[in-house]
Amino acid sequence: MHVVIRHYEGSSKLIDELVGRRKDVEELIREVDGFVAYYLIKTANGGASISVFENEAGTAESNKRAAAYIKENLAGVASGPPNVIEGQAVIDFR
Repeated sequence: MHVVIRHYEGSSKLIDELVGRRKDVEELIREVDGFVAYYLIKTANGGASISVFENEAGTAESNKRAAAYIKENLAGVASGPPNVIEGQAVIDFR
C-alpha cells in the first residue's frame, strides 16, 4: 500500500470548502486506479487529507488531481500549497 498525506496548515477555510464539496472530492479520488481509502481531517489550524492506494502510481495521480482541483475550483482559499508526505505503508493494522 502507498499513502499520501497532504497537510494544509493554516487553511481551515479550504477544509470547510472540501467538506461542502464531499461528492466532488469522493469522485475525484475514488476514480484513481488502486484506490483503497481517503480521509479528510480537520484540525484547529487547517487540516490534512490521507489517501491510500495499492501502488505509488495511485498516490502520484491523486496528488496531481488534488492540485488541479484546488487550482481550478478553490484558488485563493488555501493559505499555500500543502506539505506532502508520501511513501509505502510498512505496518497495516485493520
